[in-house]
Amino acid sequence: MRAGVVVAAQPGVEELAVRAEELGLDSFWVNDTPMVHGDPFVALSLCAKATSRIGLGIGVTSPALRSAPAAASGLASLNALAPGRIICGVGTGNTARRTLGMRPTTAARLEHFTVALQDLCAGRPTEYREGDRVHDIRFLHAGAHVNTADPIEFVVAALLGPKAAAVAGRRRTGLISFGLLDPAAWHALHDTRRHAAQSTPRDPDSHTGSRADSYVVTSLHLLDEDEDPHGDAARDATGHLVLSLLAFAADTAAETPAFAEQLGPEEREAVRRLLDRRGTTATAPDRHTKLYPNYLGRIAPQDRDLVLPSLMNTLALVGTHDDLLARITTLEQAGVDELLIQPVVDPPAEMAQLAKLLT
Repeated sequence: MRAGVVVAAQPGVEELAVRAEELGLDSFWVNDTPMVHGDPFVALSLCAKATSRIGLGIGVTSPALRSAPAAASGLASLNALAPGRIICGVGTGNTARRTLGMRPTTAARLEHFTVALQDLCAGRPTEYREGDRVHDIRFLHAGAHVNTADPIEFVVAALLGPKAAAVAGRRRTGLISFGLLDPAAWHALHDTRRHAAQSTPRDPDSHTGSRADSYVVTSLHLLDEDEDPHGDAARDATGHLVLSLLAFAADTAAETPAFAEQLGPEEREAVRRLLDRRGTTATAPDRHTKLYPNYLGRIAPQDRDLVLPSLMNTLALVGTHDDLLARITTLEQAGVDELLIQPVVDPPAEMAQLAKLLT
C-alpha cells in the first residue's frame, strides 16, 4: 500500500513536505479549514517549489468554501508549479462549515462543483451559475499563468453516507475518507461508486482523469514492547481524531441525533463531558466557537480521559508491527490504495514510522 501524510497549513510546512519526499512517501496533503488552519494553496505553493516528486493534495475543499473559478485558479496555478503532481479532494465542507456555525452543502452542489473543476482544470469551458445568472466560463489566459495540460487527480470525500460515493462514480474520481478503517464499509463505498459509474454514460469529452484511487486518513502509533495500547503515548497520538469525532457528535446532537445515537453509552457520556468541559451545550448558537479551537491539534493532557479505547480502535491504527500490517492488509484488500496519517505529536518521527512500516 502507498503512504502519505496530512498536515495543517502553517509556516514551515514545506520542510515537512521535503522530509516526506526524502522518506519515500507518495503524497503530502494540507487541510482546507479556513478558520482553524492556514491556507492550503499558500502552503502547497511552498511545498511545490521545495519538492520534485511527491504528490501534493488539498484535503479537502468545498463549494461551500470557495467558488469553482477561484478553486480552479488555485489548482491550475499549483499545477504550473508542480506539473502533474496535484491532487484535489472535494467534499461538502462538513468540518470547515461547522467551524463557522454553518451546515455543509448538498451532494448535488458538490457534484456541480466537481464537474466545474474538472472542466476548468482541463482547459474546457463549463457552466457557472450564481442565482438566476448562468454563463459558460473558461480560463481566458493560460500558458505561463496556469497549467491545464497536465492532469489533476480528483477525489471525493465520503464520510457519512453513499451520496458522495455516487458522485465519485458518476465523475470517475477517487474517494477519500477520514478514520474509516472498516473494510466492510470500504466495500460498500466501492460498490456504490461502481454502480453509479456503470449507470452513467462516460462523456468522451470530459476530463475525469485516469486515476480513481481510494485514500483513508488516520493516525498511527507503533507500540513499543510491552507498551499499553491505551496509555498516554497512544492517546496523545490518536486523541486528535477521537476528539474530532466527539466534537462532531456534540455539535450535531440536537440537529441530527441519529449520529450520536449510534455511539455507545460510554461514548455518549464522553460527548456530555466534552460539552461541559468546553463550557457550552448542544443547542448553544455559538457552540462552534467552543468545540473547534485546536481542531486536529495535539490534545491537552487533561483531555486524555476522553480518548476512549473503543474510539481509538475504530478511528486509528495502534498496535505492534505485525498487528498494524495485518490491519493495513485488510484495508488494501478492501480497495484502499493509500494510507494517509495525520501526525501531531512528532510529525517527522511519525512519518518515518509510517515509511518504515510500509517499506
